[in-house]
Amino acid sequence: MSSHREAPEIAKDPVADSSDLYAFVTPIQPDTVTLIANYVPLQLPSGGPNFFEFGDDVRYEIHIDNDGDGNPDVTYRFEFTTEITNQNSFLYNTGPIESLESKNWNRRQFYRLTRIVDGRARVLAHKLPCPPCNVGPLSTPKYQNLVRQATFKLSTGEKVFAGQRADGFFVDLGAVFDLGTLRPFQQLHVAGKKLFQAEGEPVNSLDRLNVHSLAVQVPLSQVRRKAARYGVADRASTIGVWTTASRQQVRVLGDRVAADTAAGPFTQVSRLGNPLFNEVIVPMSRKDVWNTLPPSEDKRFAGFVERPELAALLPALYPGVFPSLDALNKSKKPRADLVAILLTGIPAGLIDGFANTTGDVQADMLRLNTAIRPSRTPDRFGVLGGDLAGFPNGRRVADDVVTIALRAIAGLTVPLVDKTFRPDAAAAAVTPGLSAADVTAPFLADFPFLGTPYDGFGNPQAKKS
Repeated sequence: MSSHREAPEIAKDPVADSSDLYAFVTPIQPDTVTLIANYVPLQLPSGGPNFFEFGDDVRYEIHIDNDGDGNPDVTYRFEFTTEITNQNSFLYNTGPIESLESKNWNRRQFYRLTRIVDGRARVLAHKLPCPPCNVGPLSTPKYQNLVRQATFKLSTGEKVFAGQRADGFFVDLGAVFDLGTLRPFQQLHVAGKKLFQAEGEPVNSLDRLNVHSLAVQVPLSQVRRKAARYGVADRASTIGVWTTASRQQVRVLGDRVAADTAAGPFTQVSRLGNPLFNEVIVPMSRKDVWNTLPPSEDKRFAGFVERPELAALLPALYPGVFPSLDALNKSKKPRADLVAILLTGIPAGLIDGFANTTGDVQADMLRLNTAIRPSRTPDRFGVLGGDLAGFPNGRRVADDVVTIALRAIAGLTVPLVDKTFRPDAAAAAVTPGLSAADVTAPFLADFPFLGTPYDGFGNPQAKKS
């Protein structure tokens, strides 16, 4: 997964678990950038009567670094409160919810949005409402109307939304975690040769599941540092983005009289920048520590990027398929291509018309060169497919980040730093076999971009007679 259950401790705390992060120049408003951070992963749509929500005791933040030091220069902070309108009902709603002020809606959630610039905080909005979860056709008959009511354009220029969306990440979890099986290649797997005679049909394990999204669309002038010009090759054009969730350090469990209370300073418990970084790069023994650190400390993990475990596993799992990668692994050469992609950004001169480096500080951030305009014909393979507006230049909702990451780890990007290296033919073809077409809920063309959440009445799908 991108980051749905990537570390032992945060897997036990899903309300604070960041699952996906997106950052891209807004297609129909290229003078803005859209940032989306997903939390509370793997939501079964029918999971009532206590439907999913953000945590009132969690501080959610989206951070922007615009000077390349791996520390936040701009932060958007979301803090939530929940209100129960009917103290004597066990139901989420007692009738159709047709507006955010509906008296039929029993459990409502609000948030305060704060913008922090160079340590100075400004509250942009108080008590903005979230929409309800998509319960079903009787409870939430016009769900898109509720989303429109919960989307706000602020006087400071931002557009903001916080609430449930369909999970847009597509991945074949069942196969990947069954000893690294890639169904399109399953007949070549060292153990699969005895079981499979042909390619298999991929399964999108996250389809028809929901998440909770924090989405903010921001004018570029509010995220970039001031500069004389913002060309593709100008360092000021590139920003680094990551998201964190924090909890207060002390929690006291209540008794029959007193409620639970939290106290003390906030401490970070979850982090996400590049998709799959903690999931695939960081070893299990250090995943929980990684979640507590800022990106500026990621030099500690550079060795795992230079020699990723998955790069060694591919030749072992698929013998004879990746001979060039196998030879590269045995040479012990550090993977400078992966360091550039994941930790420093790609400098100018390696790819024509492209750069997204933030400098020498090694930090896991989703780097976005805001001078590169949105593509009129997006390619799901992003930069690998010749589309410079896609991952790893930020991340759009339909980018096939699993395939891109697999191909990079398999050696396809090594020629960026070593012109003598010839990638294996399989490096350009390796894939779990999924795309945005395998997401049932279609992506939206405009804010908040992720699809309408699946309703609980129809999902999981009823058996057809």
